[in-house]
Order: sequence, then C-alpha cells, then structure tokens
Amino acid sequence: MIRLFRHYIPHAVLLLGAIDAALLAAAAETAWVVRAHQIGMTVTPLATRLGPLLSFVLAVQVAMVSVGVYGVDALRSVRFAAVRLIVAVALGVVGLAVLSFLVPGLTLWRSNALYAALLAPTLLTFARLLLGSMIGSDAFKRRVLVLGAGARAARLRSLAAKPGAGFLLCGFVGMSDGPDAVPGAIDRAAIASLSDHVVNLKASEVVLALQERRNALPLQDLLRIRTTGVQVYDIASFLERETGRIDLATANPSSLIFSDGFSSGRLLSSVAKRLFDIAASLILLVVAAPVILIMAVVVRLESPGPAFYRQRRVGLFGDEFEVIKLRSMRQDAEIPGQAVWAAENDPRITRVGRFIRKVRIDELPQIWVVLAGKMSFVGPRPERRQFVEALEQQLPYYAERHMVKPGITGWAQINYPYGASLDDARNKLEYDLYYAKNYTPFLDLLILLQTLRVLLWPAGAR
Repeated sequence: MIRLFRHYIPHAVLLLGAIDAALLAAAAETAWVVRAHQIGMTVTPLATRLGPLLSFVLAVQVAMVSVGVYGVDALRSVRFAAVRLIVAVALGVVGLAVLSFLVPGLTLWRSNALYAALLAPTLLTFARLLLGSMIGSDAFKRRVLVLGAGARAARLRSLAAKPGAGFLLCGFVGMSDGPDAVPGAIDRAAIASLSDHVVNLKASEVVLALQERRNALPLQDLLRIRTTGVQVYDIASFLERETGRIDLATANPSSLIFSDGFSSGRLLSSVAKRLFDIAASLILLVVAAPVILIMAVVVRLESPGPAFYRQRRVGLFGDEFEVIKLRSMRQDAEIPGQAVWAAENDPRITRVGRFIRKVRIDELPQIWVVLAGKMSFVGPRPERRQFVEALEQQLPYYAERHMVKPGITGWAQINYPYGASLDDARNKLEYDLYYAKNYTPFLDLLILLQTLRVLLWPAGAR
C-alpha cells in the first residue's frame, strides 16, 4: 500500500487509476481527431489541446472515485464496474458542461465530449476484463508472516480470506503466549533463526499478534527482522491500515497516545476546513433553499406538526447544540425525554419521511448549522446526550470521537450502513476514531466525493 496524506491506498488501485487516466486521455484524443476529420479541420499537435484533454480525464476520474469505481465490489465484478463506469462518465460530462460555462475554452467541444463519453466506458470496461484477474491475483498481495497463533492470529486469517484482501498470509509462528487457535502454526522453538525464516518465506511484512505481550515480546527477533528490511507491525496498526478503522479489540491507550495521528487541531488544517465549510454552506444554502421550502410544505401537508425538527445533540468537546432537520416522523414519535433509535421499517416514519430519508433531503437544513460553526460538512455524526452517556459506559474510547467537530457526512457514513444497535455503534465508532486519528483535508475530500455514491445508491437509510 501507498500512504497518501495519512491514508493508505492499495497498489492495485493506483495502477488501475493510472491505466484509467491513460485510457481516458486516449478516448478524448481519439474523439477530437475523429471530429476534426469529420469537419475537415487540420489536426494540430497534441500540445495545443492538453487543457481540454486533461479536464476530461480529471472530471471523469473524480466522478469515478465518487461513485465507487475503485471499491472492492467494482474491482471484483466487471458487470458491477461497468454500470458504475457509465454513471461516472455521464457525471463527468455534466461536470465538464458546468466547467465550460465557468471557464470557456478549457474543455472539449460538446461533440468531442459526446464522442469521448461513448468511447470511454468501452475502453475502461475492456481494460478491466483484461486486468481483472491480474489485479486480484497474489502478485499484488503483500506476503505477511504472523507471530502468534491465538485468537488474534485467527482474526488475521479470517481477514485474509475475505474478497479484496490486499495481503497473503505465508505462515504463522506460535510464540507460546496462550492456546493456539490456528492449526499448522510452527512453534518458535522449532525455528533456529526467525529472521532467516522470514527471508526464506519471502515475507515483506511481519505482524505481531500475541495474545499476551508480557514476557513474550521477542525483541531480539523483531530487531533482526527489521534490519533485514522487512516491515514489522503490531496487530492494531496492521488492522487499521487494512480495514480503515481503529479495531477496538486490539487498540490500547499506548498505541493511540504514541501514534502519529490525532493532528486535526493543527491550525492550517482547521482554518482551511472552516473556510471550506463557510464557502460551501453559503453556496449550498442558495441552491438548496427551493428544495427545502418545497419539501417543508409537503411534510406539513402530509402529517400534523411543524415541518422542521429540532433536537439537542452532543458536539465538539461534549458541548450540546441544536440540529435542524426536515421532520420525517410523526409528531408523537417519542415519549418526551426518552430517546429511541430508528429501526428498520420504523412505523413512526411517514411516507414522505421515508423518501426524504432515503435521498438524504431531510439533512439539508443542517447546512445552516454548518454555517453557524456548530458542525462541519465532514465529521462523526452527532448523537443525543442519552445515547452518548450510555455508549460511553459500554464502548471504550467513545468520548474521543467528540474531539473533532461533528459532520453531516463522515467516514463511518460512507463505509457502514445505518445502524441502531450496540454492535452498529461499535463498528461506526471504529470508523469515527480512524477519521479523528487520520484527518487531513485529503480524507475530507475523499469522503465528500464518495458521499455521492451513498446518495445515488442509498443502502441502509432509515
């Protein structure tokens, strides 16, 4: 994996992205040349149209990231990818149309863009047909040796067996740190030199997955392995990188305290985030105002009660603030003072409410809260005080999610469906902690782009 702005990106995705960029450029150039011949225009040197070609590549690739073309499902299924590619190219062309209005001359002509849009999905899909088996093959997977054979090592084995795993387990070494849960592990006492064993297995990484580290940490072995050029990770760091979440079962205070994360308080990043929130919220409020007003009228007509729903939530540093949403439930949905999670097929949700929740229109009034500075566009979803107090008692590190400003969308929202149970809250917390630990403007941009995927394919909304 490549670490880009504190976020890990698989080598296979980077390679496929580079190939896609080249194919998009080829589609745009082919479209330009074909159209030039059709109208009898002289084909000028390539350098004279680099701007329009690059704008086409950038617009479509941004759309491809937004709709999940580089996700695990798209990498495993060509049919799945083909549908997303068609949507991405269409969105890219729409984006180019807006760009041509703002900056005339920077984009392809409309006829060129149409030809390129027809050719690009074919080239991109064909590339996936050719490269699909190679991208998912062991050639792109890192060879990992696990030190440990207990329950934690068994978790790594299960993770490696999942579709889309980016690593291959080449062996387990029992370290006498507890009962074995992985059959076939080699006992450490049977290996003369652990560093030679790592080299012989051609392992590129070693993961320390001990059940009990006291008096079992093989420091001398780890030092020799590291000096051979092989990377050594503890299981918490490894799982964070592979899953995009902080694993609560293996994380401990020292691994979080001494990590290089939790830098969201840096002045430059915070200022940039706030400036973006102000500019984007002002623009979106103007654009979304007609939609909010129309839906407010529809909500009011369907069921008695106010169109807007106000509720106290817990925000930055545990301070409370008021969120505003379009009302999607009956007026008598809750007993006063008693908070209740929304459930699947919740009978309290109105017909209009079910629709606006599905397409996230009920969230639009929160843009005003972002402008007021109580929320950001990206961050952990704020919860009610009753839920927070209960979850802080049941989940470790839950209070730490309030060290960053809450958001309308977030890392948990694009990676995990809506949940209304303790297990769901635990999974979402793991994603929220990852965001708090690894926040950068790049990660914010990635989340904002992929929120479009959630809006287009709204799975799990309640």
